[in-house]
Amino acid sequence: MAFVRAMQLILDRVNGSTFRMRVVTNRHAGMPRAVLVNVDRAYAALRLDADPDCELLLVDGNEVAPFDVDAPQRDHVIRRNRLDILMTGHRTFADGRPTFCNACNLSVVNSFGLAASYGDGADVFITGDSQQEQRQYALWVGRLARRLAPPTKPSQGNGVGRLLSHIDRLSQVYFTDIHGPGAAADVIEQRRVSSDVPDRLQFFSIYADTQYAAGDHLELLTGFLGFTFDDLAFSFTESDCGNPALMAHLRALKCERVFGRSYAEGMAEYVEFALGLMRRKDFPPDLVELMRARYEGPGAVSRMRGAADDYARETFGLTEEQLVCMAFSPFAGNGSGLAEFLQREHPGLLGRAVEIHALLADESEPAGELAAELERISGLELAQLRVLYRSSLRTPGQAGTDVIETVLVGDPHKATIRTRHTKDGPSTLEQISGR
Repeated sequence: MAFVRAMQLILDRVNGSTFRMRVVTNRHAGMPRAVLVNVDRAYAALRLDADPDCELLLVDGNEVAPFDVDAPQRDHVIRRNRLDILMTGHRTFADGRPTFCNACNLSVVNSFGLAASYGDGADVFITGDSQQEQRQYALWVGRLARRLAPPTKPSQGNGVGRLLSHIDRLSQVYFTDIHGPGAAADVIEQRRVSSDVPDRLQFFSIYADTQYAAGDHLELLTGFLGFTFDDLAFSFTESDCGNPALMAHLRALKCERVFGRSYAEGMAEYVEFALGLMRRKDFPPDLVELMRARYEGPGAVSRMRGAADDYARETFGLTEEQLVCMAFSPFAGNGSGLAEFLQREHPGLLGRAVEIHALLADESEPAGELAAELERISGLELAQLRVLYRSSLRTPGQAGTDVIETVLVGDPHKATIRTRHTKDGPSTLEQISGR
């Protein structure tokens, strides 16, 4: 953004005229207010907010509005994000990447389309990705679209529009799989990717002019632009999202409650994995050590557990009991894990396992106090639990026709770690993912 702003001002000084600049922030429920404050400080430092040639926008779901640092989170976006997290997490044993990132990534792409078509539209989409990276991404999207969502008619529009239409088809297939083929039309429609962009729109890469190591311009970032690494917003590989801390919390809960080990062991596994991601992404060593220190030392695990628990409750309205339920994923796959979950976490309901199976399998079974208890435990309504019951469970690392697994094939944000699935059990390998 700073580079493009500099070019805008240089062109104005040299030629007496310049281009209009549209800057867009896509917000989701996991984006703390501190992120908007950072953005606002950067806008002020670059004097974007006082320049009529600069248009600053905020995207919430499918809503586009002028940027406002004090704009509250939209309730409908929070509800949508919460539901996507639960419905995906219950298919993946709460694995970090699919649970939190799949729907979020599609939302980001949707914001591109919304921003490019807003008002009079845009002419150029400026990206820091190299042309090679753009080609690789376009090829990946094309292959995925042909496999999961082949077009029924030739794609229309320019290259950008075609790319967005491919992703829109993928989005519809993905969310139909997550929310069930019987989901209300508006559930899928709300999650579509906007592809109605101007035919003139094209990508323009500034990669060759802005290629540098991630730590080379920290002084510009934290000094001139006023960026601060907030304790919540800066979480492992993300500087604008608190969800990675929740991914670590879920891994630790899984180790504690599913594997019967300690919470601290699970936290250590995730932290080591995520620090490795930071190094692979060339984060400055000082930031890697800052993150390591946050999770080390006396009381660190307890402190971060409390912080993640508060974040889950305040951001998504999710209790630890509901997070543990998601880690067990007891309802999907025809309730294949239900008996173990009830025995371990809710022994008082174990004697009603047959009733629960019948309730979830038979749409005609009336809801009652048992349904209300399942809704309290899971955070999902009975209709959503029934969708899960009919849906498959993802087996990490085993590619197949499952939509979730197919989307994750080739995703670099995962690793195979050595762990134990019981307290005193043998060492085994497990694939985990996250940010």
